[in-house]
Amino acid sequence: MNERVWIYTISKELSPEQVLQLKTRCEHFVEGWTAHDVSLDASFDLYENRLLVFKVNENKYNASGCSIDKQLRFVKELEQEFSVELLNRLMVAYEHAGRVEVVKVSQIKDLLASKKITEDTLVFDNTITQSSELNTRWKQPLKSTWLNKYLTV
Repeated sequence: MNERVWIYTISKELSPEQVLQLKTRCEHFVEGWTAHDVSLDASFDLYENRLLVFKVNENKYNASGCSIDKQLRFVKELEQEFSVELLNRLMVAYEHAGRVEVVKVSQIKDLLASKKITEDTLVFDNTITQSSELNTRWKQPLKSTWLNKYLTV
């Protein structure tokens, strides 16, 4: 299946109640998401309550510029409603002790220096655009990402 994906990092942990509210809001959004008045075959995942992934099956109908704009407006609403950042591309999500942690890029150098993360820490690449990449490219060792520039410091 050819699914286009959009991934948003949630800047802070949500309470269990907020997670339920977020899931409900996202369910309603994807159920009503359209492109040129055609319903999109869309879904969402909330990975470890820190990464919000929207998917559209483009074998049925492509997401258009207007539908992508609808998604961005919805994400901005979520930011306001839950007092979180979702559109800040300067946040980095990584795996640590079986959890997803989120930090600002500016913290990476200090985390490496204190050995809280290493070159082998799995970092999420939220720039991927296809669902097939979720299993192959989404999680990569820090040394294989653009963050490797902090390893030489």
